[in-house]
Amino acid sequence: MPLVALTGGIASGKSTIARRLAEHGAVVVDADQIVREVQQPGSPVLSEIADEFGAHMILADGSLDRARLGAAVFGDAAAVGRLNAIVHPAVKRESARRFAGAFEADPEVVVVYDVPLLVEARADDPWDLIVVAHAPEDVRHDRLVTLRGMSETDASARIASQVSDEERLAIADIVIDTTGTLDDTVAQVDALWELLPLVE
Repeated sequence: MPLVALTGGIASGKSTIARRLAEHGAVVVDADQIVREVQQPGSPVLSEIADEFGAHMILADGSLDRARLGAAVFGDAAAVGRLNAIVHPAVKRESARRFAGAFEADPEVVVVYDVPLLVEARADDPWDLIVVAHAPEDVRHDRLVTLRGMSETDASARIASQVSDEERLAIADIVIDTTGTLDDTVAQVDALWELLPLVE
């Protein structure tokens, strides 16, 4: 059965799509969760981050100071590149291990990789299908402000820090438009689920 990459910009409804696919029986592997796990206290990744960006990136309890690291690299393409060179290979190894485990447990299962940075990091991996959650920038901006409580400035900065909608849509096999109601989005996900057994 297929290995599906699911991506989308911030506040694009990607998590809603992932949840619905899980309700249908898909195994959803969450890239953000793996990032957190490979950066656990004592991990090689955390040691490399401290070596590269300074020991002050580690809190007293041994965990990563995500806010400080984020502030240090935000808007600095070179710094982001150095961080990604540490984190992405570890995430790729761990995600591959989870994909293999899911297919070994059930060769007929659908595995969905919920990955925000697909265009940036994993676009050329051998996915059977790439699904993009899409809502226009202004809609996503409004969601960040009204639903997540961000300031207008922070919302704009978060959106601007990601690749453009055009770049994501360019690699999509299927686009799920999340601009409408939740029911509209769910109906599109249900239709996608019906198609998945046909994907080779």
